[in-house]
Amino acid sequence: MNETGNSTAHVNLADVAQLGPPPPGNLAVPVFAHGTLEVEWYAPGTEDGQQPHDRDEVYVVARGTAAFWDGRGRHNASAGTFLFVEAGRPHRFERMSPDFGVWVFFYGPAGGEPA
Repeated sequence: MNETGNSTAHVNLADVAQLGPPPPGNLAVPVFAHGTLEVEWYAPGTEDGQQPHDRDEVYVVARGTAAFWDGRGRHNASAGTFLFVEAGRPHRFERMSPDFGVWVFFYGPAGGEPA
């Protein structure tokens, strides 16, 4: 489903379910890429094992609920929640419901974009 070079893309959760598990060495399922933009589907299950990333990222919660730790505090996250994490910032999801899943958008250069 990694569609580059198209002027539009359309992906829904049913499509993502057909992609199977994340590839070896990745916690999320790659869905789409274009330029510096990479879109992934992340459904961590019971434990979020991610480490800080070298690029800026955006999460949009698609289903379920969780607490989001942003390195300073915890925030409730549910379907429709938007979260931004700058490159290099520790973060993770905690207390996830069994159906929890987020769209992840990585973009920009390594080290993140200037504020």
